[in-house]
Amino acid sequence: MEMVETSQAPVQREQSLISMTTMKNRTSDIEMIDEEGGEEALQHEPNSTMENKMQVHADKKCSTNKRYMPLLVMNYLMLFVGSISSSLLAKYYFRHNGSSKWVSTWIQSAGFPLLIIPTFLPYALTLTKRKPFTDFTQKILMLSIFVGFMLGINNLLISWGVSYLPVSTSSLVLSSQLAFTLILSAIIVKQKVTFLNLNCVILITLSSIILALNHSSETSGMTQKKYLIGFFCTIGAGLLFALYLPVMEKIYKKVYCYEMVIEMQLIMQIASTILATIGMIWDGGFSQMKEEGEKVFDKGPKIYWIYIVSNIVTWQLCFMGTAGMVFLTTSLTGGICATALLSMNVLGGVVVFREAFGGLKAVSTVLCFWAFCSYVYGIYTNHKSEINKRNESSSEIITITNHAVTH
Repeated sequence: MEMVETSQAPVQREQSLISMTTMKNRTSDIEMIDEEGGEEALQHEPNSTMENKMQVHADKKCSTNKRYMPLLVMNYLMLFVGSISSSLLAKYYFRHNGSSKWVSTWIQSAGFPLLIIPTFLPYALTLTKRKPFTDFTQKILMLSIFVGFMLGINNLLISWGVSYLPVSTSSLVLSSQLAFTLILSAIIVKQKVTFLNLNCVILITLSSIILALNHSSETSGMTQKKYLIGFFCTIGAGLLFALYLPVMEKIYKKVYCYEMVIEMQLIMQIASTILATIGMIWDGGFSQMKEEGEKVFDKGPKIYWIYIVSNIVTWQLCFMGTAGMVFLTTSLTGGICATALLSMNVLGGVVVFREAFGGLKAVSTVLCFWAFCSYVYGIYTNHKSEINKRNESSSEIITITNHAVTH
């Protein structure tokens, strides 16, 4: 019996060494592919499969990858600039006699031609070997169109909300999307619900309730009916946006590169623009836009068209930044990043438009900031725990390898 165990020991050690060598070779292959152009190198491999591309994609989303952090920072900057600018510009439009909610809806997605540049220009200039819309399946196409129509409805609800509510109030009410995001993420993408997540949701929800109870202090010149319409339209927009985030995270699990994210965003914005264009035609929005710029908008036609172009650009930055954040992190993290900017929107409304900032609104802002900080702390502790586990796992592998080599 001892002879059998002795004869099996070298075989087991040899199998362990082969297994560890195979793992090491796979890691080296991924690193080599990343150095040679990531998924672009796989495009010309004869045996390349979607699984290979997804493996490289997972490696490129790792926070230790040298391309990850610049891409993450770029997308958050787009979200930062786009979110604040679009919110203030939308309110500026309604403050200076702009009244068409369909015009406000249409410009949120009409900037889709801007996405054609990053979609086709890199390939045209031979900066990449990947052809646009490579591996863009019919399923991904249909999902992109569906989500695009959903965004079109969301854009209309945002327009109604902003037209009736002060920008600071609408921004803070939109923070309720975080509660919906957590719930829907847990259902759709199995997001783990922790005490810190739940604490964040409670604080944000409480912030929105305070604003709803405070409506009487800021409805001068506005009927209660209009205020409530604006309030519930904004809540509805938050719900749709919260649904959009985990749905996109689930779809992005089948997407292996950032270029595909841009392509999907292009399709979604086209679908959203089609929906808004139908509404514009039905409501006479295009003729109203011309008349509005020449006769109604009190800053004159030049400023009006500058506003239109500027808002078209800022909304594209906002949506592209959000999509990139979800692709690189998670839907919940993308929602948190958007929520973190709401306090900046509140301050922007107070500074630019001299909106009232009473005690209850200040309490709402503090609660929103508190909720964000609690979530950031949760991310930090989870990240630290994952690093410790990774280090322990690496130490175990090194110990086993040294033991096998010694014997």
